[in-house]
Amino acid sequence: MKKCLMISALAVSVCLLGGCDFFRQLAGRPTSQDIAAKRERIEREAEAHQRRLDSLKAVQKQISDSLATLDSLRKTKDAIRSTKQLATRADYQPEYRYYVMVGAFSSQANAARQAAKVEAAGYPATVIPFKNGFNAVGVCPSNSLTEVFASLRKVRQERFCPADAWILNNESL
Repeated sequence: MKKCLMISALAVSVCLLGGCDFFRQLAGRPTSQDIAAKRERIEREAEAHQRRLDSLKAVQKQISDSLATLDSLRKTKDAIRSTKQLATRADYQPEYRYYVMVGAFSSQANAARQAAKVEAAGYPATVIPFKNGFNAVGVCPSNSLTEVFASLRKVRQERFCPADAWILNNESL
C-alpha cells in the first residue's frame, strides 16, 4: 500500500510539474528544449561545414581544369601571348582576359575585312590595336582559360581561321 501510494504520488507530481524536464532541471541536466536547440545548432554547423567543403571542391576542380588546360596547351604547342609582350595601345584596353586571335594585320582595312569574315561565320570579332602598328582580330572573348582553349579548338575548324591562331592573355585583368 505504501509502495502504491508512493508510485501514485510520483506519477501525479510528474504530470503536474511538467514531466522529466522538471527532474532534469533539478539535477542540473539539460532539458528537452536545451537538447533540441543543441541539435539544431549542430545541424546548422554541419550544413555550413558542408557548404565550405563544396566550395573547396569547386575551387580544386577549377585549379585542376586550368592545370589540365595549360598542360594541353603545352603539348599542342599552342602559343599564349600576353598584352605585356605585345603592348596594346595606351588608349585601348581589352575587356576580357583571353581572346582567340585569328589574324594580325599592319593594315586597318585588312583587319576590318578579317573581322567581317569572322562575323559572317557567326563569331563576334574584336579588333585590338597594338603599339607596333598591327591590328589583331580576336574572337571568343572569355575570362576562363579553359573556355578559351575550347574555343580555340572550335575556331580552328572554321574556314576563316589561319593555322597559326593563338590565344591573347590580357594580363592586366
